[in-house]
Amino acid sequence: MNTAEVLADAFERIQESVHGAVEGLSEEALSTRLDGGANSIAWLVWHLSRIQDDHVAGAAGLEQVWITGGWADRFGLPFPEGETGYGQNSKQVTQVRVGADLLLGYFDAVHEQTAGFVRGLDDAALDRVVDETWSPPVTLGVRLVSVIADDLQHAGQVAFVRGALARR
Repeated sequence: MNTAEVLADAFERIQESVHGAVEGLSEEALSTRLDGGANSIAWLVWHLSRIQDDHVAGAAGLEQVWITGGWADRFGLPFPEGETGYGQNSKQVTQVRVGADLLLGYFDAVHEQTAGFVRGLDDAALDRVVDETWSPPVTLGVRLVSVIADDLQHAGQVAFVRGALARR
């Protein structure tokens, strides 16, 4: 297995986890929060998709599909177009209320752009600095691992919430 294949496999595992936790749920279930401070499935999937879209597009020199694909308009959220969900409060979490088809449509569009990008990478590409605002500067490899780790963590949270809702 080469670099591109390992990265593509990691992102495919995220896609499988997200689909497994979202498919078949109603908008009501997707928006349910286990308590007043918890994130909903809809918010978690929107957020992990936005982070992947923002971070990978930036590192790849691509436009975010959130904007170019018209997803911001379709979601109609009351946030600035560049919002990713990072640091949002409880009220803002509640405002992400969408159906599974829209949520998975956006996630899959982000996944497709990400997969297309990582399939073309080689080992040398991972050493390219993509963010000099950090010390040390962030390389492409570090950025992609960070996105994978963040997405897997949130995908696990989504699966947990779905399981908790099923036991109610």
